[in-house]
Order: sequence, then structure tokens, then C-alpha cells
Amino acid sequence: MNGIRYYDHNFNANEWFIVISLIVGTLVVLKLPKRFTNKTTCVYLLCGVFTGFFFDHILSVLPVSYYDINDNSSFQLMDFLSHVMYAPFSYLFFYIYDFFNIKPNLSLLFILGWAFISVGIELFSEYIGIFHYQNGYNSYYSFVIYLVVQSLWVRFYRIIKAYGEKQF
Repeated sequence: MNGIRYYDHNFNANEWFIVISLIVGTLVVLKLPKRFTNKTTCVYLLCGVFTGFFFDHILSVLPVSYYDINDNSSFQLMDFLSHVMYAPFSYLFFYIYDFFNIKPNLSLLFILGWAFISVGIELFSEYIGIFHYQNGYNSYYSFVIYLVVQSLWVRFYRIIKAYGEKQF
């Protein structure tokens, strides 16, 4: 690659994916039978938003700047919405983990499965122009990040399950 970044500044596939993901994800979260208290539900939703903001801002800003998000290097409304889009994904992670009552000895398989799903969604997001990798970054690095984050999420889930909301 010649180092020149070409961005599409029209409202098209990347923006539509974000909007549709937000709508569908929100509807799924609202339609699923309630498994958690409102407080815990909010925490699980915020896990995705926080994680998205945290890693995207660590990895996509100077001095490292491993990728740009959406149509240019500056932070825009669609960038914010792309972070909010992570909320239903994180909620589904916790919901499915709880629904199937995943035992600790099977947690690694669950985490691996979700890490592969996450990378698949990220690769599709790259293809449609949400992510623009640069400076040697690729989805292999994201896979490791997903493994770490989702492992922490399982640990966090176990803490909440063991102690309930009374400690938090």
C-alpha cells in the first residue's frame, strides 16, 4: 500500500451497518426475556461501550494510530454510535453465558467462540469501511484483545453472580 488513505464521505454501508446494528441490537435486548436486574443489565451494556471506547481510543489515536474509524481520522457522531453499537453485543455475551449456564471448565470454549465471532464482525466492518487498518495492524491483534476482554468479562460475570448487587 502506498500510505495514502482514501475515505468515502457519503452515508453508505458503514453508516448503515452502524444504524441497523444499533436498531436490531436494541430490539433484541428489549425482546429477550429478562434475566438480570436493571442495574446489572446496564452494567453489562456499558461493558461493551466502555471496552469499545477504551481500545478504539488507545489504538486509533497518536502516537500509535493503528486504525481510523469510519470516514476520516477525526471523531464524529458515527464514531460515537459505533461505540454504542458494542452495547448489545456485550449484553448478548453475558446473556448467552448466563442462559446456557456455562461452567468454568467450558468458559474457554465460549470465549474462543465469541472471539472468532467478534473478529468476523470486525473483518466485515473493515470491509465496509468502518475500520481502516494502518501501521501494520490487523485482526490477529484484535483476536488477542477479544480473548483478554472476554476473559475479564467472564470473571466479572462470576463476581457479580457470586456476590450479587449488594457489593456493587
